[in-house]
Amino acid sequence: MTEKLYLIISSVIFALIGLLHLLRIIFQWPAIVGAWTVPFVLSVGAIIIAGILTVWAFRLSRTVV
Repeated sequence: MTEKLYLIISSVIFALIGLLHLLRIIFQWPAIVGAWTVPFVLSVGAIIIAGILTVWAFRLSRTVV
């Protein structure tokens, strides 16, 4: 696997993770870990972090030869 392909695959995975968190907020899907209900504000943070990682990996993939 080349570095460019790895970065493209990583950016797609991060984008999907961000999209799933966005859908969780839109459709009010609950996330429960054990007895703890995960608050929606954590999904907002996950969207921001996944978005940053998506853009970062995609921009890096464009600079790799």
